[in-house]
Amino acid sequence: MEWANDRGACGPRRNKGGARRLCGYNYAVDPAGACLVCGCRTARRRYEVNGFGIVECACGLARTAVPADFDPESIYTEAYFSGGRADGYADYENSADALHAEFRRIVTVLQEYVPAGRLVEYGCAYGFFLEVAQQAFTGFGIEVSDHARQSCLDRGLDVVRHVTPEELVDRGPFDAAVMLDVIEHLADPESVLEQLHASMRPGGHLLITTGDYGSLLARVMGRRWRLMTPPQHLWFFTPHTLTTLLEQRGFRVHVLDHPRKLVPLELVAYQASRYLRAQRLVRRFPLRGSIPVNLFDAMRVVAERIG
Repeated sequence: MEWANDRGACGPRRNKGGARRLCGYNYAVDPAGACLVCGCRTARRRYEVNGFGIVECACGLARTAVPADFDPESIYTEAYFSGGRADGYADYENSADALHAEFRRIVTVLQEYVPAGRLVEYGCAYGFFLEVAQQAFTGFGIEVSDHARQSCLDRGLDVVRHVTPEELVDRGPFDAAVMLDVIEHLADPESVLEQLHASMRPGGHLLITTGDYGSLLARVMGRRWRLMTPPQHLWFFTPHTLTTLLEQRGFRVHVLDHPRKLVPLELVAYQASRYLRAQRLVRRFPLRGSIPVNLFDAMRVVAERIG
């Protein structure tokens, strides 16, 4: 990737009052184009992780620099969910009980804004959230992993691999949409948000969870932050950049917080053992159950569809 020296070459989006953003002297023209959030055309190389550069804009949004022919969907094979990747899951399918417990908590939060109705989950994995949400919602899921999607279909869930914007609109209008630790994986999150907006009713609500790149832990850990895992994670949002992106795409953020999560014990051990190179040991001695965790480096957003 070539980086030209063109300091302060920001795009058309401007700060409040119309003033043009000026980038610092450590920034250069980003060959990938304008920033997803602020439109600035300059960025700086922040880290090198797993052979991929992490590029950060002056607005705070960071992304993984990937080659033009990179296919992010190729990551999500059966191995990703069953201990075959260091940055994946130890045994997602057998963590169903622990995940159901966490997802019941999320459904409760969502019902504070949308008691019932039609729901779409973008990136539904094995469909465990859809199963829990069935108590109040008619659910529809989108999942690119063939293995995970087949598990959903085998259990009678309504899940597809891809959907066109027109097909998504025909499925709606949705009262609620959910992306749980998904937006950071998307090649084009802006397009997905536009599609969700078009398929939701006015006043519908979107719930998103993702890592907080601006958190204290992320800044202290730097390239060793637990969620700094390219190329599966392509985007690294801060509260400001995620809020701004949602507002630009027709959503009004009502809540942004950093709640505790009930995390499968096996996943906690698997992620921790990544730093100790002991993941094989975790796979040999699986753990069941869950534990409440809050490192204040993951955020939850609830936003209303307006316009």
